[in-house]
Amino acid sequence: MYIINARLRQRPELFSLTIENGHFARLEAQQGELAATGKAINASGNLICAPFVEPHIHLDAALTAGEPEWNQSGTLFEGIERWSQRKPMLNEADIRKRALSTIELLVQNGVQAIRTHADTTDPTLIGIRTLCALREELKGKIDLQVVAFPQDGMLSYPNGLKLMEEALEIGADVVGGIPHFEYTRELGEKSVKILLALARKYDCLVDVHCDEIDDPNSRFLEFLACEALFHDMGARVTASHTTAMHSYDNAYCSKLFRLLKNSGINFISCPTESIHLQGRFDTYPKRRGVTRIKELREANINVCLGQDSIFDPWYSLGNGKLLRTLDFALHICQMMGYQDYASALDMITDNSAKAMCLKGYGIEVGNPANFILLEGHDDYSVVRRQGEVLLSVRHGEIIMQRQPAHIISSPWIAQAPAL
Repeated sequence: MYIINARLRQRPELFSLTIENGHFARLEAQQGELAATGKAINASGNLICAPFVEPHIHLDAALTAGEPEWNQSGTLFEGIERWSQRKPMLNEADIRKRALSTIELLVQNGVQAIRTHADTTDPTLIGIRTLCALREELKGKIDLQVVAFPQDGMLSYPNGLKLMEEALEIGADVVGGIPHFEYTRELGEKSVKILLALARKYDCLVDVHCDEIDDPNSRFLEFLACEALFHDMGARVTASHTTAMHSYDNAYCSKLFRLLKNSGINFISCPTESIHLQGRFDTYPKRRGVTRIKELREANINVCLGQDSIFDPWYSLGNGKLLRTLDFALHICQMMGYQDYASALDMITDNSAKAMCLKGYGIEVGNPANFILLEGHDDYSVVRRQGEVLLSVRHGEIIMQRQPAHIISSPWIAQAPAL
């Protein structure tokens, strides 16, 4: 495969890319635009980018909104209640059908790596079993990580710890937790200690739903970061959501950020879902309820973005487009300066790959030829235009391709008299 007239991120010149045996063989700067030939793919000045990465989604719950009831209040806790109603209806065929439909939607929008949470507070563990089986079936086509996630609490749910260990024995890649949903603070802290111990025992990564609440007194993040620091596990630990940080006072945060940076843990924010679920107990002023993405980035702490849900009890919208999620984050967190735009794609590409500890990720000679072609010539133009994913290539093979939308001039504009 040979690609000409391509842009690369943070590089002004045009490039040609040669792919051999499924790997990047050469990346060569061009002196000018090359004429298209029958054998070459002409990028036409559009941006070649490492694939999008979806680091936080719930495939076992995707496409279940309204089954059997809708979340009328729009709150996180009613969402959990509605999911408890849906869980008895789960079976392998049901989960497979919905998960595969959602994965296809993500692939069509440039995603090649996914981390999915699967509920372990289900005595059958059918979500874990099905998604681990799908991971093996799709190996080579997509990178899929499965998180053993105790939705109703690991220590507050009957046999929750036993089910968690069973999920890890089945083959989950990541240990999950939800300390703020445990019955007491003591149980929440105990759950964090246990899940890090399980990660060491099973050589797993860690991804904790942490402080997904508006309560400024919910401070399990400091406990998680401290445990990760003391056990030298920071690069393998992720704190998801951390929406309580939006309610922390600045004096506390100034102390907290020192610990977060020293710990080296990763962050995942899901801004479309958080701004919908959080602040539900406020009248006005009403909190945005999204973690401090801008401040985390400025502190050089790894933060990335996920969609969390697609048409499920917590979020009844969603279309698989991470560029939409990125657009929300930039607006909600007031990251509207040019420097914010210039590296914006990091939060749905490189940063997420780092949090997931993906190997061989990125456009470099010798790496697997996994990439997407985006409508636009740099991060800013892609984000501003919400450009389409025109091409997705994995191991040198095209897995998705579409033509850019063509804008037809309006006859009314064309015929308007000159001013």
